[in-house]
Amino acid sequence: MPKRRHSEAQIIAILRESDGELTVSDLCRKHAITTNTFYRWKKTYGGMEPNQAKELKGLRTENSKLKKKLAELVVEVDDLRFLNRKKW
Repeated sequence: MPKRRHSEAQIIAILRESDGELTVSDLCRKHAITTNTFYRWKKTYGGMEPNQAKELKGLRTENSKLKKKLAELVVEVDDLRFLNRKKW
């Protein structure tokens, strides 16, 4: 996965610039991003402060870790159920 070119704080600053007099296409050209990227950022980070973006990133990381742990537990429970069904 390629390294991100913009941090969350930079993304939020770019989105705030769009509230000014620049059009979206001019803003995208200025920061060398595509319009699709701009609108994706707007959907994700629109109306956020930089500290909220950091909190969101932390929550997403924690959520992914919890999902992995849950998947491991589900596999373990399935294995135990399989062993319980066998007649020794």
